[in-house]
Amino acid sequence: MPELPEVERAVKQIKRLALNKTIQRVETTEDNIVFSGITHEDFANEITGRKITGVKRYGKSFYLELDGQGKLPVLHFGMTGMLQVKGEKPMYYKETPKSASTDWPPRFMKFILHMRDERTQATAEIAFMDARRLGKIRLRACPDKETPISELGFDPILCMPSLEVFEPLVMKRSCPIKALLLDQSFSAGVGNWVADEILYHSRIHPEQRCNTLTTTQIGNLHRFTKFVCETAVSVDADATKFPEDWLFKHRWGKGKKTKADPLKLASGDFATIKWVTVGGRTSAYVAELQQLSNQAPGDSESELPALTDSDPEVSQPPSKKRVRKIHSLKELDKQ
Repeated sequence: MPELPEVERAVKQIKRLALNKTIQRVETTEDNIVFSGITHEDFANEITGRKITGVKRYGKSFYLELDGQGKLPVLHFGMTGMLQVKGEKPMYYKETPKSASTDWPPRFMKFILHMRDERTQATAEIAFMDARRLGKIRLRACPDKETPISELGFDPILCMPSLEVFEPLVMKRSCPIKALLLDQSFSAGVGNWVADEILYHSRIHPEQRCNTLTTTQIGNLHRFTKFVCETAVSVDADATKFPEDWLFKHRWGKGKKTKADPLKLASGDFATIKWVTVGGRTSAYVAELQQLSNQAPGDSESELPALTDSDPEVSQPPSKKRVRKIHSLKELDKQ
């Protein structure tokens, strides 16, 4: 799933291509799942003829600011959503496959914006695609004051809380720290790989209970939540430019889909990367650096079912005979 860095990259792409251009026509495909609370015709009619004056992101959601009267489009990629500019290959999550095409209109297109710069007469087209139909296209009058954005927690880039505010937000919870990081009402924009990277740099095991973290661990968590997001955004989410010692380069496919050299510890020895299911998500960690500690017996949460938001690496849910269904993070706190 595209996470905060990938969504920020998409925002920059729209700014580069579409800022100050007028939407002359909107080409849409009917989809009553992706278009949420509106029809595809409603969407096209609402934004046609208006100029794009800005693009903003919060968490994994982003929206276009338009001139004139009317609502604004609020977009979420879901698991497989992406943008494609006419004449260019689409911007895939993680890496662009060799099979990527510049065919137009693109497959799985939900809408295409046909735009023109009234001053230079330059034209451009950009498409929103979603193969698995888990993304959302909405219209909102005040996106930052309405759902879904209004229900999100802090954004690590835009409004990271101070350590003094951050610490009690974490310590009052008893769920596994990986589950908390994935909860969008806590940290908006953090997904599976970003959470694993944060915990790796913080030297915290993904199953560690929030209320058992030390002051040092809380400080590291605060620092690296912002650091990982800012570093990834600074290189436009281009994984080839991520630091070589990042876990990201070694975590995919349980180590079978990486072309990177083996991850090494500071001692020069090879790191032992292990995978565990936390909150229904596959979590990668380095055994030598991220050790589970200060846990009461039975505190391990390796078989918790999924929380909110989907990621590409979703493990099979536990047997219903062994674990009852858990619907929210609050219920995880009680386990």
